[in-house]
Amino acid sequence: MKKAGNAVKVMRQVILYPGEDGYWVAECPSLPGCVSQGKTKEEAIANIKEAIQGYIEALEADSLPIPAEHFEAIVVAV
Repeated sequence: MKKAGNAVKVMRQVILYPGEDGYWVAECPSLPGCVSQGKTKEEAIANIKEAIQGYIEALEADSLPIPAEHFEAIVVAV
């Protein structure tokens, strides 16, 4: 975790890929269902950051555990 002022920054892995509709899709695999999109990569990244913050805030509000970051990505030749 990183601290920014009084807030604690949490690092999460995000997958970013072009969607079928021309938008960029961003998802956070360690937070099931946490997906967003944007017209550009930058917009998709900004939107997924907001989605991750909202996801974690909702879990905290409901006193639910926050899943640990556990995702690992590799590239395989087929």
